[in-house]
Amino acid sequence: MKSKLVLIAYCLVPVALPFGLSAQAPAHVPEAAPARIHPLPPLREQAKEQQAWLETRMERVLPELMAEYGVRMWILSMREYAEDPVFWSITSPTTFAARRRSIYVITRRDDGSLERLALGGTSQGGVFEAFRSTRPAPTQATGELVGSEQWNLLRELVEDRDPENIVLNIDPVWAFSDGLHTGEAEELLEALGDKYAGRVKRESRLAMNYIGTRLPEMMPRYRKIEETVHAIISEAFSNSVITPGVTTTEDVVWWMRQKLRDLGYTTWFQTSVDVQRQGTIDLGGPVVIQKGDLLWTDYGVVGLNLHTDTQHLGYVLQDGEMDAPAGLKQCLANSNRLQDILLSHMDPGRTGNEILASTLGQMRSEGIDGTVYTHPIGDHGHGAGPLIGRWDGQEGVPVRGDAVLLASSWHSIELQATTAIPEWGGETASCRQEEEAYLDTEGERHWVFRRQSKFHLVW
Repeated sequence: MKSKLVLIAYCLVPVALPFGLSAQAPAHVPEAAPARIHPLPPLREQAKEQQAWLETRMERVLPELMAEYGVRMWILSMREYAEDPVFWSITSPTTFAARRRSIYVITRRDDGSLERLALGGTSQGGVFEAFRSTRPAPTQATGELVGSEQWNLLRELVEDRDPENIVLNIDPVWAFSDGLHTGEAEELLEALGDKYAGRVKRESRLAMNYIGTRLPEMMPRYRKIEETVHAIISEAFSNSVITPGVTTTEDVVWWMRQKLRDLGYTTWFQTSVDVQRQGTIDLGGPVVIQKGDLLWTDYGVVGLNLHTDTQHLGYVLQDGEMDAPAGLKQCLANSNRLQDILLSHMDPGRTGNEILASTLGQMRSEGIDGTVYTHPIGDHGHGAGPLIGRWDGQEGVPVRGDAVLLASSWHSIELQATTAIPEWGGETASCRQEEEAYLDTEGERHWVFRRQSKFHLVW
């Protein structure tokens, strides 16, 4: 019953628009302008940029969230290689793992400011204060305490601050709010003792919305990353990479991966390249690309820990063709129209399931046959926030679709339109697209770079 009550609160509590963040200027990129590649800056410059984001999130975003949800103390405890998902959003870019044990204690003072303490590990570039015991460690006076002594230090800290409530990351639904491992929880609760263990509460929105709230300061870099994605796909789906009758889909996959690596980027899932072809239902596995093929890719790129998730379409011209057939162009137009419909319904404060239902209703009223699977993105590929559909959940997504949409959030607008193609004898094609969009501080929707409205062409 408790978890159900928490869920209801998550869905119904109004969401404050974020934190006095500065305005995000939308991109106005001419459709005909070629996308440019932006290599990543040197690692030192990347780290400086990421550290500035971290400091801003800690100073601007986190205090507002803890106040909004009435959280007095947030304890995050983890060990090396068993990190809480939120670890990567509260630590410096030069931190690659937790220490033997890292305990972060964040306390909201009466004036609204935060005390941020690290019991083990570093200050994360000054974001936390390294909190150490005055008792000597077994080997040296200034050594980090481990084991029971570290728990003793935590208990003394909690007793001194005497918070009215303590949030721990335990949640049966939201992975981003469920980072406290079972063994760690057992020892932590024992260290707190009955008095303070009784003040523990669950607040899934704290970790979720801290991760899901995106800074306007991140957008210039993110836009460059997304433009780079467009540029690489455009080259991959061209005669620079593909020779019809020779090149396989697997050849293109590895070219795209290698191109990323050469530019300093990484991926968060294995790149996919596939084709649809008249007269063939399921080609399966790597295939040789032929004239007349409809090309598709799913490409997830990571730079400065910012994730993208993009699906684009290409077409291999038949002899004598100068463009894709009219039927395929209509399929892409239907997919573009579904994007427009979805974005028009993405109002902050609505749940993912509400947005899905109204989107599909309008889609059907306009005679489009399609499906929607849209998800947040940012610090993670499948990010923190509401799901708007799922390929196998067009009736709504239980629980995960009941989260509310936030302003200052990023989303992968993933969907497809299925269309009968006259040039294929009435056979259908699925125009699957995925493009990054964001809600600005006022809740207005924009493409991060631009969307695909024309096929990439190979001849």
